Amino acid sequence: MSTFVLVHGAWHDGSAWHDTSQHLGTKGHKTFAPTIAGQGKGADRNVNHAICTKSIVDAIVSKDLRDFVLVGHSYGGTIISKVAEAIPDRIRRLVFLTAFVLRDGKSLVDEVPPETAAIFAQIAQASSDNTVMLPFPVFREQFINDVPLDIAQKVYAELSPQPYQPLADRLDMKKFYSLPTPKSYINCTEDTALPPGEFGWHPRMSSRLGLYRLVQMPGSHEVMYSNPEGLAEKIIEAGRD
Repeated sequence: MSTFVLVHGAWHDGSAWHDTSQHLGTKGHKTFAPTIAGQGKGADRNVNHAICTKSIVDAIVSKDLRDFVLVGHSYGGTIISKVAEAIPDRIRRLVFLTAFVLRDGKSLVDEVPPETAAIFAQIAQASSDNTVMLPFPVFREQFINDVPLDIAQKVYAELSPQPYQPLADRLDMKKFYSLPTPKSYINCTEDTALPPGEFGWHPRMSSRLGLYRLVQMPGSHEVMYSNPEGLAEKIIEAGRD
């Protein structure tokens, strides 16, 4: 059996993995789903990417976790890449779940359509704490298009404003690209959080991993809510030796 460390995406906190963790647990696996610094209800949003990464490294080290599979969803892909640089000897495999794989010297906002990047910057500047919140229509149509409306509304109510600075920080990825850590990419075929085509998740992000295992499944960007049992199975498949 395996241990999975599950790192959530933007606007979420560790509770996003609740149902998926339960399904992994029924298969005998252990899970740990920490919340990234600056995220979750009532958190201090004054963080940068380095602080966010350190919060996950510290959470892992505090539990002395080793030989685990590190899973990152969406923005969480940028976090697990830097966590892998910090504690490579503890990690068995990296799994990117429709996640960002940044090029060296780039930020997350460099990897989204220019009009999206401009909107994020405008929302952050207009906020009182340099954060971005997704409008519900965008979340409904692009992020969670495979559930009934009432479920989409319930999930949206759980979201919190996303600190903008970690999305804008440009990251040195040279060490990440030198790591021998095995890697997998889970691609959800109905995920339109990034528009398919030029800016799509796969193969644009996945191909940057070099040698990697591709696992695909139906589902939206928020598949941990729409199909947590199926996602658990795919995480197991992506994380196996």
